[in-house]
Formats: sequence, C-alpha cells, structure tokens
Amino acid sequence: MDIINTDPAQENELIVFYNTENFYFPDENFSTKRIRENFGLVNWNQKRFQNKLFKIAHVFQLLKEKHTLPMLIGLSEVQGEKVLQELVAIDPFNSNFGIVHYESMDERGVDVALLYDKSKIEIIHSEPISFFFEIEDEDPDNYDTTRDILFCKAKYKEKIINIFVFHLPSKRENDVNKPKRNHIINSIKEKIQEISEKGEAVILCGDFNENPDEENLKNIVYDKNSNKILVNPSVELFASQKFSTFHYNFGLLFDQILISNDFFNENFPLQYESAEVFSPEEISNWDKKFKGRPFRTYAGTRYLGGYSDHFPVFVKFGTKN
Repeated sequence: MDIINTDPAQENELIVFYNTENFYFPDENFSTKRIRENFGLVNWNQKRFQNKLFKIAHVFQLLKEKHTLPMLIGLSEVQGEKVLQELVAIDPFNSNFGIVHYESMDERGVDVALLYDKSKIEIIHSEPISFFFEIEDEDPDNYDTTRDILFCKAKYKEKIINIFVFHLPSKRENDVNKPKRNHIINSIKEKIQEISEKGEAVILCGDFNENPDEENLKNIVYDKNSNKILVNPSVELFASQKFSTFHYNFGLLFDQILISNDFFNENFPLQYESAEVFSPEEISNWDKKFKGRPFRTYAGTRYLGGYSDHFPVFVKFGTKN
C-alpha cells in the first residue's frame, strides 16, 4: 500500500540549473553584424529577444505548474544583467527574485548568474572566481580567458549554503580545453574541501561540458583523504539515458547539480528527494526526427524560435516549516 504524506507542513523546494543558449540582449554593444560573425545569431533583434525572454520564463512557469517555482536558479549563457532584470520582472517571478551576476571576460560575452527567491534566501556574500590561461607565444602579456565561476554564500533557515555556478570551457576538436577544465575543477575542489571542513553545506550546479562518468566529475566528489563529501545524482540519471543536450547522435548530460552530504542529514532543513532532467513536451523539439531533444533557438545560423539547446535540470528537496 502506498503511503501518502498528509502533513500540511511538508513542502518541496527545487534548485535548478539551466543553460539558456545565447540569451543576448539586442543592444548597441552586440550589433547584428558582430553577433552574426562571432556568435551565429543571425538577424537577432528585439522581436526575437522578446520571444526568447517569454520562452525562458515559460519554462519556469511549467516548473511551477508541474512541481514548484525554484528557490535557487543557476543560469549560464546570459549576456549581461539586463536580460536577467527583464526576466525576473515578468511571470512567474514578478520581481520576487533577486539577481547575482558579474561581467566576465568571456570572449562571447556570456556569463553565469544566480536567481534566488528573496522570501526564502538571503545572499550574504558573492564573488566571481576568474581564471586566466597563458597563450604559448612570444608575448607574455597575452592570455586566454573563460567564463567566471560564480560563488555565493547564502542563508536558508539560518543554515549556510555555499553555491558554485559553473560553465566550464567547451569541448572542441581533440578536446583542447580539457586542461583548462582540469585546472578549474581542481581549484574549486580545494575551496570545497575548505568549506566542508567548516561544516557548511555546498551546492555545485552548471554546465560542466563533461558527463557524470568522466574523471573530473568522478574526482570532485572526494576530498584529499578520499572521503566522499559530495553526491552527484546525475550519475544515475546518465546511466538511465536521461540527457540534457545532444551533439549529433550523442546524448549528453553536461548539466548537473552536485550536493554535499548535509542534504542527507535529517537535521538539515533541506532533505534530498530526487533529481530530474526537466524535458516536458512543451519545450521539446516538434520534429519527429529530433523527438526528445530540446527545442533550440538556432540550428547553426537558422532561426528556429525555440527555448534552448539544453534542458534544465533540477534537484528536489523536502522540508518542514
């Protein structure tokens, strides 16, 4: 017999990560010509931006209807704070969400960000963590940059939660960016170990550009003494062929949320329940050939008018008031 929870004090909370696929604002800083040449957003304009804006908002409306409105939302591929201000001003956010965002030195002009429910979450500290990589040439002043890691220290029901939002360097031909990802992951791992030693909770969310079964994601869950300090629910999702994005015929789960052991402690106010790739039909591709894949904004330079080339992922928690 199924046990039905009738406790009215029992609630659920969601933490979401979503790669929004080139969420650009069509202003003078991103002219059509520059976008066309560097980012593939052919004829990006106010009308197409508004369509994108309402589609991203619609994803969270669907989450609200099917589950609940998330209390924390990590985002990637957002261009500047303007797009975030416009997003949180409309349904289902209605100006009840705060924004944490810093401009990075990413060559595409896209950043990571955190949205948070101001009625539940207090941000007590935030900062970008930047990385610079030397370029092998004769000029020592030349260096390569990538997207920052966003770090936030938040308070939820008097408990501290440390949040890292990632968008690691992409996989390209021969995976030339793998050393960069290795370096960034190892640097953040040291910070996580320091936080863990203080007894504070940790959440990692982002587009890691690696699947859960790859070495970086397998290693980051352990501290220097080989103690498991993080849990990655995406491991089971990936094993069940739940994918958040696709490359040609390959399903990928680059979008992940990892949590510390605190969320399995019965005394902690958030209790882990489940993880999911959020892929309802409404935000999926309508073409039978690409059934089950995200309905993206562009395919190459061809405008499709969809949501994103990634599905959002979330972790669901139970809590008692």
